[in-house]
Amino acid sequence: MNSSRSSAFVPHDLAHSITGAPAGPLAGLTAAIKDMYAIAGERTGAGNPEWLARHEAERHTAPAVQKLLNAGATIIGKTVCDEFFFSVTGSNAHYGTPVNPRAPGRLPGGSSSGSASAVASGACDMALGSDTGGSVRIPAALCGIYGLRPTLGRIDLTGAMAMAPSFDTAGCFAASPGLFAKVGHVLLDDAAERSAVGRLLIAVDAFAEADAAVIAVLRQVLRRAAAILPAPVESTVAPGGLGPWRQCFRVIQGREIWEIYGEWMTRNQPGLGPGVRERIAFVAWAGGDEALLALALALAPYCGG
Repeated sequence: MNSSRSSAFVPHDLAHSITGAPAGPLAGLTAAIKDMYAIAGERTGAGNPEWLARHEAERHTAPAVQKLLNAGATIIGKTVCDEFFFSVTGSNAHYGTPVNPRAPGRLPGGSSSGSASAVASGACDMALGSDTGGSVRIPAALCGIYGLRPTLGRIDLTGAMAMAPSFDTAGCFAASPGLFAKVGHVLLDDAAERSAVGRLLIAVDAFAEADAAVIAVLRQVLRRAAAILPAPVESTVAPGGLGPWRQCFRVIQGREIWEIYGEWMTRNQPGLGPGVRERIAFVAWAGGDEALLALALALAPYCGG
């Protein structure tokens, strides 16, 4: 396997591929799994070697992974992710940064960086990731492939390590739209409610956050889809500014991360890479009463306070 492909996989990778069902919509195709999903007989690392060393092999395979196997996919490996999924760069101080095959020398995006890199390099046909605050959408965009964050709770996350459960979702990658649709049907149980779009709102304040080139592309998409969509109505989704919403997300996310990992972090003092180390220090603060006060102040404009 060349360096571009191998950089996507963890050092504690599968010794052998796991063959899926002999028939199914994904038969004959290969998949890679972000190193946060349980695979029976394997240890789950969360991007941190100390977490890996202190945990036993999994007894059961996560339902999301099992769905791929049941549909015929062969699991070829476990992919690199940001430590404890707490970054969007795709870098890992312990395992390195997966190569971005579509833009060599640039970041792949994270935290599902290895999964996106594996698909973009052609190492596998599809990959499983997760998205809490953009961890599928960002690497999909940066690596030039398809990625989806489904509705919260739409895919069973049993057997997947949590980050911030109020926002955590499973997510998938593929390099072509046809295969992406196949994977989506499998993970979403082919159960969709189809209904016409009744209203199209253009969030002008959200558009204003994007670069001019991105805005131009989005506007072009809207023009091309105009025949099948209602007439757009411009709207401001955050009259008080988007800053307070970002702060709310950071504090809620931080409190939940600390509730899950704080005791383990305090007891074991793991070596964390740059960026993640500072974020963990923030969430240690976000687990206290000061964070609740900050959250209350951020929400005050929307609560009559």
